[in-house]
Amino acid sequence: MAAFLSDDWFAKVTELTAAAGNLNIPSSLAGLALNVNVSGTPNGNVEMCLNGGNFEKGFHADAPTKLSMPADLLRKIFLEGDQAAGMQGFMSGQIKVEGDMSKLMAMQSARPSDEQKTLLKQILAATE
Repeated sequence: MAAFLSDDWFAKVTELTAAAGNLNIPSSLAGLALNVNVSGTPNGNVEMCLNGGNFEKGFHADAPTKLSMPADLLRKIFLEGDQAAGMQGFMSGQIKVEGDMSKLMAMQSARPSDEQKTLLKQILAATE
């Protein structure tokens, strides 16, 4: 297991994603890059990107939208699939949005494929 958002975690996510093969990413997510500045990790802030439905370390140069949020909230929303936590985080100001808000809305309406759901379960199982 690897600590959430550590270098080892990103390496494990990359490994699991490669092994998963075709994830049948919904078209609304396939071309979407969303940068996320994550606070509250043991190593300070972490820059990451959700690129085409996949987790990547660092920001994507062409991402039209950037979110800022605490690590515990990111985990609840993106790994545990708690959409209510996302709405609460947004309404309480824990999630800050810069850039094209419509891209965030597109992501919210997308439903993950069965292959993505399986991958997320594997990632969660490998996360401390």
